[in-house]
Formats: sequence, C-alpha cells, structure tokens
Amino acid sequence: MKIVYMGTPDYAVEALRAIIGAGHQITAVVTQPDKPKGRGKEMQMTPVKICALQHGIPVFQPVKLRTPEAVETLRGFEADVFVVAAFGQILTEEILSMPRYGCLNIHASLLPKYRGAAPIQRVILDGEKETGVTIMQMDKGVDTGDMLLRSVLPIDEKETGDSLHDKLAKEGAKLIVEALRKLEAGELVPEKQNDEESCYAKRLHKSMGKIDWRQNAAVIERMVRGLNSWPGTYTFLHGKTLKIWESEIAEEKMEAEKAPAGTVVKVEEDALYIRTGDGILKITQVQLEGKKRMEVQAFLRGYQIQAGEMLGE
Repeated sequence: MKIVYMGTPDYAVEALRAIIGAGHQITAVVTQPDKPKGRGKEMQMTPVKICALQHGIPVFQPVKLRTPEAVETLRGFEADVFVVAAFGQILTEEILSMPRYGCLNIHASLLPKYRGAAPIQRVILDGEKETGVTIMQMDKGVDTGDMLLRSVLPIDEKETGDSLHDKLAKEGAKLIVEALRKLEAGELVPEKQNDEESCYAKRLHKSMGKIDWRQNAAVIERMVRGLNSWPGTYTFLHGKTLKIWESEIAEEKMEAEKAPAGTVVKVEEDALYIRTGDGILKITQVQLEGKKRMEVQAFLRGYQIQAGEMLGE
C-alpha cells in the first residue's frame, strides 16, 4: 500500500519503522519544520525526519499544511492512506478526504477517554490502572473519529511518563501494521465513539509541575511519575528550584502530623520525608537548580537540610 506518514516526535518513530519493515511503500514523510534548540540554538531535525532520511524517504516540512501550495504538494504524493502519529498540525477536511482510505491516527489512549495532546501523562496523573492505543479513522473533530482497533496495556505502579511513552510507541507500531493489513483486506469494522465517556488531556505546560504541598501525597506522587521527564515536578528549597525525580508514599506514621504542608518532618540518610495535605511523601531522588540529578543520599552529603524546614515558595 502507498502511504504518506505524518509524525514528528520520538513517539512516532517506532510506527514509521514498523510500517517500513512491513513492506509498504512510503511515498513521503510529513513532519514539522526543523527548529533551533539548545544553548547554541542549532537547527535540529525532528526524530521522524531523521528516521525518514535514514531510509531514503522524501521529507515534506510545511509550516502550515493547510495552505493551497502545501495541499497540492501533499496531493502529488498519491497515497492510498495517510497515517498520522503526533504530527502537530490539524488536518483540514480536504486533506482528510484526499487518500482513498482516508487518514488513520495512532492515538495513545483507549478512546473515547483521553482525547487530546497529552493522554500518556494524564492517565498516570489520574491514577488509571490501564491505558492503551487506539487506531482511529480521523474526522474533522479532535480525536472523535471511528475506532478501528484497540490494544489495552496495564499501568505499572511505578510507571513514569517516559516509560509508558516507550511502551505505547511500541504497541502503536504493532497495531498500525495490523490495521493496515486489515484495511487492505477489508476486515476493519469501524466503531463509533461514545462522547459521554470522553475526557480531554490538555497539552502539558511547565507550570503544571509546580508542587502544591496542600495536595495529598498520592496526588503528588503521581505527578512525580506522570510528568517525568517533562515538564518535571518541582518545588523550592532555600530560594532555589528543586526537582523531584523519584518519590513514594510513606507507609509509616510519623510525628508532626499537624505540621504545615511542605514541612520536612524527617531526614534519613537516603530520603526526605515531606508533610503534604494528607500523608507523608518520601523523596529519594532530586535535582537542585544548577546541579545534576542525584539520589538523596548523595545530595545530602553536600547540602544540609534539617527537620522542620519548609519546601515551597
């Protein structure tokens, strides 16, 4: 089958490789324009572009795909189907109806739940026990099209945003290859989404990672995992930003139950215990502003913290 593949970040690379490996003809890869990154502001190619060039596939990088010129370029690739994975631009109805089989999206949630830009992190933040991948027939709505295939994955108790991202990328790669095979054989059965069961996973912003110690320990612990590695979860210590990389809910009861939220109630050789709005959070890995990420044990060798001190602004 002739395919135009649309994707941009790391999440979309696994599926591109799988489609190539399955023997399909990818007539073009469409990805976001290169952007300057890092301190030197050097132009950096998207992960999907790098993969495409490694396989000799033509790359198209329109600033806006909806312009007449971009639409005509897209039409010239003469694909049977467009496959989309975290592309980053909205497709117009003209584009959606362009290929014979329309556009298939590899969405990293069990639709209709968690439509939107950040479903991977949101399921962890919300304490869900399972998630998965949905292959969807795209329509003009945001993740509202008919479901074609779904695959369910459990969420581990220690799952982070990064680890779940990698699992879902691999699962999506397997599922899209199966979907393309069934599409060609006429074996896909579309299923309408129940809008009443839907919720929206809004785009992540750096401010989301700021800890409010008045929340309960379970909520903060899920933040630490779900927002790892970006935007990260952070608080403030002695006026400096302190990122929290690893934590767990402390099981043991402690004194100072009436201490204000954000109080360091106990300091051990390898852990800090922080009072929250409900419960104690045990912190085991941190990164102070300007320093490397490290275990609390190493951090405390060079930085003194006493019980009774406060975290936060």
